[in-house]
Amino acid sequence: MATLAERELGTVGTGRPGVGPDTRPSTSDAHSDPYANKYLIAIAVTLAAVLELVDTSIVNVAIPHMMGNLGATLDEISWVSTGYIIANVIVIPMSGWLSAYFGRRRYLTGSILLFVLSSFFCGAATSLWGLVLWRVVQGIGGGALLSTAQSTLFEAFPIEERGIGQAIFGVGVMVGPTIGPTLGGYIVDTFSWPWIFYINVPLGILAALMVWTYVRNAAHQERAESIDVLGILLLAVGVGSLQWMLERGERYDWFESRFVTVLAITSAASIIALIWHELRTPEPVINFRVLKSRQLATGVTYASLLGLALYGSIFVLPVFLQSLHGFTAWQTGKVILPGALASAFTMAFVGRNSQRLDARYTVTIGAFGFLLSMWMLSKLTLDAGAGDLFWPLIIRGVALGLIFVPLTNASMAELEVRQLAQGTGLFNLTRQLGGSLGIAIMATLLQRYTRFEKAVLSTNVGAYDPEAVTRVTMLARGFMARGMDALTAQKQALFALDRQIAAQASVLAFSKIYLLSGIILVSGLPLLLFWKTGRARQAGGGMAH
Repeated sequence: MATLAERELGTVGTGRPGVGPDTRPSTSDAHSDPYANKYLIAIAVTLAAVLELVDTSIVNVAIPHMMGNLGATLDEISWVSTGYIIANVIVIPMSGWLSAYFGRRRYLTGSILLFVLSSFFCGAATSLWGLVLWRVVQGIGGGALLSTAQSTLFEAFPIEERGIGQAIFGVGVMVGPTIGPTLGGYIVDTFSWPWIFYINVPLGILAALMVWTYVRNAAHQERAESIDVLGILLLAVGVGSLQWMLERGERYDWFESRFVTVLAITSAASIIALIWHELRTPEPVINFRVLKSRQLATGVTYASLLGLALYGSIFVLPVFLQSLHGFTAWQTGKVILPGALASAFTMAFVGRNSQRLDARYTVTIGAFGFLLSMWMLSKLTLDAGAGDLFWPLIIRGVALGLIFVPLTNASMAELEVRQLAQGTGLFNLTRQLGGSLGIAIMATLLQRYTRFEKAVLSTNVGAYDPEAVTRVTMLARGFMARGMDALTAQKQALFALDRQIAAQASVLAFSKIYLLSGIILVSGLPLLLFWKTGRARQAGGGMAH
């Protein structure tokens, strides 16, 4: 099969040894240095990826406004998030095949423009289901913006500098979900909810123009002669059912619900059938054969644990700050920002030194650093302020910076250049599904831990406990001083004491969730023993041991 670049250009350039053909713009600068536009490419694709990631979480803070404006119930409005995420995770593993089929430049540019167009219509929607429809389309467009962007960066930088490209991308991956709710809160408070979608339009157009100008098709990719229709259908049903189950499981009490059980069975059966079919198909939509690489198989497994721990902790921290400490979305963002900056600086350092650092050591240090930060967060009380979160979040940011770039580079170290798109697709899929699983698990455990801790605390607070009696008496006197009669004041005092117990129970529940997140990441470290190397692919094209 002829490659896309051969079809379009009529030739294949020489490129650098071990890297593959030269697919850079045919200008004099590009011929003298095929990597002349590497930073412009990095900015373009990372901007597109950040827009996609921000839109995963930015909608959540606008949900109350959407409900009022569109006359929707909470269950109905949740499809605005669910539809987007389901469409997104279905497209992510297909992005390598789609990139090869349409050509990377056309596919990435077209996906950005589809994302921009659907963003505009999301903001202009006047009905709930119109908004849901365009969110699904937006998710389809956004699916390319992670995996295709990451595989593009692998080729945009020379091998000895690939860590820098992945560091730039990694900053976007880590910062995007963090700033989403904060940015959304600011936009909704200052303007109105449609502007959380309209803001994508100018930024997306800029990213699309830069991608079309500087990104070129990968000359090593071969376009499939046929379309794997059955594979696409099995993927949509399997991954879509799994994501739907994770999104709705807690609401329906998981497997106590026949609906959730059916989703689980459908997902398992479809995914098993998908793997069996794809391994027997000459031109699969997802090339599971790349998982023969021990490096990649280990990396994607650990990426799922990283997603579970990272997204789980990202989910619970704003809830902790806003529900128990009364922080606004903007205040929460300011608290989280220093940690995000620490992650960015760490990734920049690690990326620049990626050829000298062994991921087996940096990931291990990062995992234990993440556990330390979670332990520090677990010690927070109701009296904690923004200053008490500074160092735990700085340590968390540094820890994640030590993990992301080395993990990505080492996972791809065995792959041929033509396999990078499929490899990054599977890597991002497992991290995304791990994140969805983490949010689902943490939301469930948070409620259950809170109920358990409240029951334990309540057993120590009774009518015959002197401290409890004293506290109720003091509270009742305070209410009476505000003009309440004795009976009403007594009832309000008991309600107030119950709220205090519930708040303390929540603190204990959050403490357990933080520790669990750290333990999950550390527990996966033995997987790294399966790696042949912890280093990125070397300039000669091989692996360093």
